Amino acid sequence: MFKWLKRRSTMNFGLHFMLDGYGAPKSILKDEELIKNMLQTIPGELGMYAITDPIVVEVGPNNKKDPGGISGMVLIAESHISVHTFPNRAFVTLDVYTCQDTLDTKSLIEKFQHHLQFNSFEKHLIKRGVRYPNRDTQ
Repeated sequence: MFKWLKRRSTMNFGLHFMLDGYGAPKSILKDEELIKNMLQTIPGELGMYAITDPIVVEVGPNNKKDPGGISGMVLIAESHISVHTFPNRAFVTLDVYTCQDTLDTKSLIEKFQHHLQFNSFEKHLIKRGVRYPNRDTQ
């Protein structure tokens, strides 16, 4: 076994929050400017720091499962926030990955719901890097 694997931090590297929203209006899920605005404002509202402007693109249909929509992301100093909309299915999927130790998921849900107006959701929060070394390995 590698020596560095024995020395583990008791903290995880970060958190990955995933949110799937259902029942959102088609007009909202097709609105590139709305998605871009959301990605511009949410990092600051969460105390995070955007390190790029948001990238938002319309994506055409790929297959039977994916009828197309809007995809967007913003890189943040803490990692990234991404969104994929499926207007014809009234569905949106969002990810917030952060190296922060805590994340106010209730506030995140409220912010995303305010912008995207979905009426129900599923959420998942996963600890990432649970064996992240507490010092350099070299």
